[in-house]
Amino acid sequence: MSIQTIHDVEFGAELPVFEPDTSIAATAAFADAVGWGGGARFKDHEGARKEGLPGALVPGIMAMGFLTSMIHHWSPAARVRHVDTVFRAPLIADEPCELSAVVTDVDEDDGSVQLDLTVKNGAGETRVFGTAEISLPTA
Repeated sequence: MSIQTIHDVEFGAELPVFEPDTSIAATAAFADAVGWGGGARFKDHEGARKEGLPGALVPGIMAMGFLTSMIHHWSPAARVRHVDTVFRAPLIADEPCELSAVVTDVDEDDGSVQLDLTVKNGAGETRVFGTAEISLPTA
C-alpha cells in the first residue's frame, strides 16, 4: 500500500526493505557526478585498499540518498524534512545492503512522521543508523 496522507500511517509500521544498487559502477558514476572521481576510493577495490580502506566505498551521501529513496518508495507524497545518520562502519561497493525503517512517531495535526533508519550489510551488521522526519498531507 502506498502512503498518501498522514492518516495512512500507523505507529510502529515497518517500511518495505529497500535493496539499493551498491555496484562499483554505481559508486563510480556517483563519485564522478559530485566531483569526487579523481581517486580510487569509490571506483577501485584494489586502489582503495592501497589507501588503507577495506575496499571501494559507497559514498556516505549516496547512502543517505538511498534512505531518502526508500522513504519515497513507501510514500511518494512524503516531503523529507530532515535526515540524521551515524556511520558506524563503511559500506563497501559491490556488497549487498538492506535499508529498513520503522515509524516511531506520528503527529496527525501537523502531518509529521518520525522514522528510525537502519542500513545493514549482507552479513546483517548495522553499518548506518539514524532518523528521518518527513511530512505528509493531512487531507
